[in-house]
Formats: sequence, structure tokens, C-alpha cells
Amino acid sequence: QVQLVESGGGLVQAGGSLRLSCAASGRTFSSYGMGWFRQAPGKEREFVAAISWSGGSTSYADSVKGRFTISRSNTKNTVYLQMNSLKPEDTAVYYCAARPPGVGPFVYWGQGTQVTVSS
Repeated sequence: QVQLVESGGGLVQAGGSLRLSCAASGRTFSSYGMGWFRQAPGKEREFVAAISWSGGSTSYADSVKGRFTISRSNTKNTVYLQMNSLKPEDTAVYYCAARPPGVGPFVYWGQGTQVTVSS
């Protein structure tokens, strides 16, 4: 069982930056793949970024590539999402997620943190 708690959301002007954090409980964090997703009002939840258990492999949605960076600290049981050059269309609730070792779905989810980008 993994519990995830996001933090770092807030209100920022377009062009600004925010860093989201996701603190995970459980001794197995270092073996889990981690991801960030987001859901804007009236839209479906969408993939933002993911990182492998070691941090050696990352992937990004095309809409955030070059602006967002996902990273993790297995000693701190935390995954981060550095968001730069924010746009109003990045406004959403951002969720952290974890998936057990192997290829499979994300099964553990945080409660989300609101990010609002004003124009």
C-alpha cells in the first residue's frame, strides 16, 4: 500500500514557475514508477509526466515537453514536478500516481493539488 500526498500548487501568472511535490509513504516507494496527471474543469484526466523507479527514464506529454521536469528522491520518498513557463491552459488539478514494478497501470493516487495560471 502506498499513500501519496501532493503539495506546492497555487496561483501563478503566465510565464511563472511552480514546483509540485508528492510525498509517498511505504518502504516500497523506490521500486515504484511514478507519474503526474492533471484534470482541468470539464475535461478528462490526462497524462503529464512519468519517471521510472530509478529515475533513469522519463516521459512527457507533448504539451509540457521542454517546460516541465519530473524528478524523484528515493531517499526522501518524494517525486517532484518542476513547471516552468506556465500557461493558462496548464490550469488544472494535478495528481500524483504510483504503479508497482513492471508494466501496468497506476494504481495509487493522491488527492490532487490545484494549479491556477492567470493570463
